[in-house]
Amino acid sequence: MVVGAAAVLQLLRGASAQHGVTITPLVHASIQIEGAGQVVQVDPWSKADLSRAKPADVVLVTDDPIHHLDPDAIRRLRKPGAPVLLPETSRRKFPEGTPIANGEARTVNGIRIEAVAAYDLTPGEPSHPKGKANGYLVSIAGERIYIAGVTECVPEMQAQRNVDVAFVPMNLPLGRMAPQAAAACVNVFAPRAVYVYHYDQGWASNGTPMPNAASTLDAFRGALATGIEFRRALWYPQ
Repeated sequence: MVVGAAAVLQLLRGASAQHGVTITPLVHASIQIEGAGQVVQVDPWSKADLSRAKPADVVLVTDDPIHHLDPDAIRRLRKPGAPVLLPETSRRKFPEGTPIANGEARTVNGIRIEAVAAYDLTPGEPSHPKGKANGYLVSIAGERIYIAGVTECVPEMQAQRNVDVAFVPMNLPLGRMAPQAAAACVNVFAPRAVYVYHYDQGWASNGTPMPNAASTLDAFRGALATGIEFRRALWYPQ
């Protein structure tokens, strides 16, 4: 089969389509999800190439650091009047946002959005206490897409079921979500496919890439259970 140039470029950028849903990783924690004529932007960040991002019918924010909550990027991508769902503690940085708490669900333009708790189990800084941040389960065009946010392998993550595509963080500070631990957590709830994201903290904080990124991704992939598709994406400039 001959693959056209556009399809090759899509694969290199990490975009994937399944059952009428197209997922495009943008940068670090920023994801574009399209389905049923709707566009969802998750944690849009100005460090991404936003020229290839589409206007959002709904924006989801997981936490309040700039690489999750970037007001300029949100305003650039948000359609007029489109809702911005975020944790209550993030609203001080984006007053136009609509708070959604852990465990709460909303339906926006036919898209069901459930806020899932995202937090630390290992003490220390940077601290992500329970209730401050959200992950999201997005049901769109017949697909269930779980964006874990910045979290360890908490019970709320392990309790997910019937997930088509999951986004799971790795290599967080203090030994949180190391490759084997992150993969073991994914094996518990067994999504059909998984992306590792939010893993190069050096690049996100100061532009210095993590030197062992490829090997840690390989370690994660090697620890995944049989039957879970691993999707590698170009999250960071090469």
